[in-house]
Amino acid sequence: MEYVNTNRAQVPALGLGTYRLRGRTCTETVSQGLEIGYRHIDTAEYYENQTAIGQALADTAVSRDDLFITTKVWRTNLDYEETKRVARESREKLGLEAIDLLLIHWPSRSVPIEETIEAMNELQTAGEVRHIGVSNFSVDQLANAREASETPICTNQVEYNPYTDQADLLEYCIDHDIMLTAYSPLAKGRVNDDDTLATIGDRYGKSPAQVTLRWLIQQQQVAAIPKASSHPHLQANLSIFDFELTDEEMTRIFDQQGGLIERVRSMLGL
Repeated sequence: MEYVNTNRAQVPALGLGTYRLRGRTCTETVSQGLEIGYRHIDTAEYYENQTAIGQALADTAVSRDDLFITTKVWRTNLDYEETKRVARESREKLGLEAIDLLLIHWPSRSVPIEETIEAMNELQTAGEVRHIGVSNFSVDQLANAREASETPICTNQVEYNPYTDQADLLEYCIDHDIMLTAYSPLAKGRVNDDDTLATIGDRYGKSPAQVTLRWLIQQQQVAAIPKASSHPHLQANLSIFDFELTDEEMTRIFDQQGGLIERVRSMLGL
């Protein structure tokens, strides 16, 4: 496993997304993931699966010290008291003494960021949360969160894949030592029909999905959290640490975003 080191946090670069996984299916999927090597699990209040994930965490033989668990507070629960309540309920459902990373799931339309961040900082001080971050924030919103917080913002979790332009955000994250966590990294399966990704994968005996995940985690400050529910897909997504893309291959994939390549190449030193 490779790691992203950011703002005093060491985070497994590949995590397991659990959106739409619930009940026994969720517990079994997370248990299988932990058994084969996943150590970064992503969930949220909104997913309604924290209890199921908590069961998998309770059953695993993996040391708690080796795990990194992320959860999120939904946008309608971001006032001071609700943020604390949701975080504590999440911690109880997951069976954790402390949540590794607590995120604001979406920016609030009504609650000032300072109010939510204050509650999150206090949860950190109390030892209930280790790191805090945001999700689906623009560059300006991320800057406001940084300014409001007494502690570092660990990540901004956003949609990022070969067809999604996040160049501005990635540049900001690199400049400020913030991890960009890519959800929907496989573009809802679109990458599987991509000729460029398939051609690159043929060189390594890898699928387009595996090439995409490698492309993501090979970028500075980027982690990825693909969802998988079958053992073959869990294993395939994890099998990306035995090869490395060349600069030319990284560039060819960036070219899919159109017109960004020179800027991205310069930013990443390619």
